[in-house]
Amino acid sequence: MSIELVVAVAQNGVIGAGGKMPWHIPDDLKHFKKITTGHPILMGRKTWESLPRKPLPNRKNIVMTSQSLNVPPEVICVATIEEAIAAASEGEGGSEGGEKLMVIGGGKIYKLFEPYASCIHLTEINADIEGDTYFHITNSDAWQETSRETHPLMEPNSHHSHPYAFTTLVRIK
Repeated sequence: MSIELVVAVAQNGVIGAGGKMPWHIPDDLKHFKKITTGHPILMGRKTWESLPRKPLPNRKNIVMTSQSLNVPPEVICVATIEEAIAAASEGEGGSEGGEKLMVIGGGKIYKLFEPYASCIHLTEINADIEGDTYFHITNSDAWQETSRETHPLMEPNSHHSHPYAFTTLVRIK
């Protein structure tokens, strides 16, 4: 099973502020949905609690936490990396197991899974933004950019708060 991170990050490493994304980029939400639909997704407790609609549809939702959570029966709670991978691989709860585990945050979960990831789907927000949760790639030499789709603010009818780029990185080391 491949492990892939899906993360939107500002230039200064911010990924969140007060349990929310501190920017408004509707196309990033569409991109996130396109990448993750049909695959198991893994998130930490705080990310789970921040979701406006839960569980996320058409994806096996897995929450990594050391705490007891009250979640719908189709949501799987795990405490370890091994349990997360096993849960993603199993076809339980009416959902297929997956070839990919999509890690969707937050900061502690990204840090925990980055050493095991083969790919990072990165939305780069071209701004320094205030926040309290961060993501930094620990070894940038281990990654190679394979695609980049840039979106400046000057696009007609743009409803986005900042310019951004969708970037895919694959592990080379």
